[in-house]
Amino acid sequence: MKKPFVQAGKRLAAATMALSVLAAPLSYQSVMAAKPDQTGKHEVSIRILGTTDIHTNLYNYDYYKDAGTLEFGLAKTAALIKEAREEAKNTLLFDNGDLIQGNPLGDYKARVDKLEEGELHPVFQAMKQLDYDAATVGNHEFNYGLDFLDEVLDDAPMPYVSANVFKDDHDNDPTNDEHYFKPYTILKKKVVDNRGKTQVIKVGVVGAVAPQITQWDKAHLAGKVTTKDIVKSVEAQIPKMKKEGADLIIALAHTGIGDEKINEMEENATYDLTKVEGIDAIISGHSHSTFPGNYGNLPGVDTEKGTINGVPVVMAGSWGSHLGVIDLKIAKEKGKWLVKDSESELRAIYDKTTKTSLAEPDFEVLEAVKEAHEETIKYIRQPVGTTTADIHSYFALAQDDPSIQIVTNAQKWYVEKKVKGTSDENLPILSAGAPFKAGFGGDYTYIPAGTIAIKNVADLYLYPNTVAAIKITGADVKEWLEMSAGQFNQIDSTSDNEQPLINNSYPTYNYDVIDGVTYEIDVTEPAKYDRNGNLIHAEANRIKNLQYNGRPIDLEQEFLVATNNYRAGGNFPGVRNQTAVEMYPDENRQAIIDYIQEQQTIDPSADENWTFAPVASEVKVVFESSLNAQNAISPKSGIKFISETATGSGKYSLKLPVADSQMTLK
Repeated sequence: MKKPFVQAGKRLAAATMALSVLAAPLSYQSVMAAKPDQTGKHEVSIRILGTTDIHTNLYNYDYYKDAGTLEFGLAKTAALIKEAREEAKNTLLFDNGDLIQGNPLGDYKARVDKLEEGELHPVFQAMKQLDYDAATVGNHEFNYGLDFLDEVLDDAPMPYVSANVFKDDHDNDPTNDEHYFKPYTILKKKVVDNRGKTQVIKVGVVGAVAPQITQWDKAHLAGKVTTKDIVKSVEAQIPKMKKEGADLIIALAHTGIGDEKINEMEENATYDLTKVEGIDAIISGHSHSTFPGNYGNLPGVDTEKGTINGVPVVMAGSWGSHLGVIDLKIAKEKGKWLVKDSESELRAIYDKTTKTSLAEPDFEVLEAVKEAHEETIKYIRQPVGTTTADIHSYFALAQDDPSIQIVTNAQKWYVEKKVKGTSDENLPILSAGAPFKAGFGGDYTYIPAGTIAIKNVADLYLYPNTVAAIKITGADVKEWLEMSAGQFNQIDSTSDNEQPLINNSYPTYNYDVIDGVTYEIDVTEPAKYDRNGNLIHAEANRIKNLQYNGRPIDLEQEFLVATNNYRAGGNFPGVRNQTAVEMYPDENRQAIIDYIQEQQTIDPSADENWTFAPVASEVKVVFESSLNAQNAISPKSGIKFISETATGSGKYSLKLPVADSQMTLK
């Protein structure tokens, strides 16, 4: 007997798994079946299934570690999809974007064994086995350019929709803008009602993506597409879908949950979408988070029922880690189908607490993409050079880090070659890099001493960004670093209590280290900017002793900063004051490969160009990292392993420097 879906959803609450299994409520279908039909009206139960942010993780295989994994992969999610379908008579399956990019398999099909005209992309070879009904594009769909994206979607086995991406017609008249994709589609779905009779339900499906794609992929999209506000764009399609007879409307929203504040062109706008009249269910994504599960602190959120402002919502993590399930009960009243009740849940493929698999890989999906998977493995194993020591990102947020140092060195080397013989040749060149794998999702980079292969470079630099160089002043460099310093919580130097160092709500990919200057970060000061770059403490001054060539930085001096197209095209403090930008065609990863190949052997030591500023008195600062990190602690680092946490990570302490004149022991 299969477990009812509500009970299956309790897999997420691993700490209370045993209790939830013993005391699980009846399934949603059982509850609904138990309610007698007092009205004599037609009633239909429809199950909506959703995946999001697969990022080309089709096999349950970690290409960076070159080993199988239990923790992710669409092949495992497929088993949950099939199980969920067996439990319900009427189902729909959707994908919410960020599908074709994200691991070496995606890069291999875009850059090495390039997709040919008429060839079905491996992601669709897999998804064809699962019979998806519709999908939308995510922001990372644009990473390889529009020509590649068009070629991929040409052969998609399901319709693609997105309402807020438009062709750039260069006429500055938004009223005549033409959608780049179909904004919506109407699915005619045959369903079986509560009396066993067949009904036809028209399901409207509308899509949207974070409008910041034109900043993040400016090199690919400038002059070709424009974007508009998610909420307004989706809202505009509702009457059109209704006019075409849509009985239900589902929004595929490649955008995070966000908050209750409504701002134009928000990156994370799902919460705002729940207030749009006419939307019956939302599949969210983009932020790699989960709902139901998180966001219970927002008004109008019912985490038990899985609704936001009464609208059922699911956000199914990333890489196939979860399947989103929304059950709708609809009834026909006065000729119209209306949602009478709903329940949302997530089903996980892996229990992180007990470290056990909750789903077996689906054989049909594995077979469908076997060739692409095996070719990718051959590709990632190609050597590019040698490292004299281990490279890891275990302590990237606690001290200057070798995994970032290699990236910034390679970027600087690349830009120096590009500006040679130009008017910018004599400008000082700095280089900015961030730790993409420094604990987000419990993931870290680890490359043992010895041969460096392509898989290791892909592990150092996850994204197919291209190299960019921007021209800014010394004052801008400081603001850039002030923004990055938001990675840390404010530390109270008078407290005897343990204090967490890391602000876990701040994405590590926004923690830019700028090499070529030296500086200290004073964590006893408040952060100057929030995670979105908004000024919150104008007088804050976390960046201390900022120097270039051993002297205080000249705030008016011009610098070139090597970075990536994502950062150069964004609205980061400091970056947004750029006076010139150069977008290069080569990927940052390729620059790293070329750099290592030229060097042949690299020394991964960090140059310790940044440290924490001394505090007034000794404090108990802690942070989390991998359990494996305890084997990589340097005696001079001030880092100590404390214990294993309840979630299986390691808890560590960091000894911050103390001002000599006020050193005290606690």
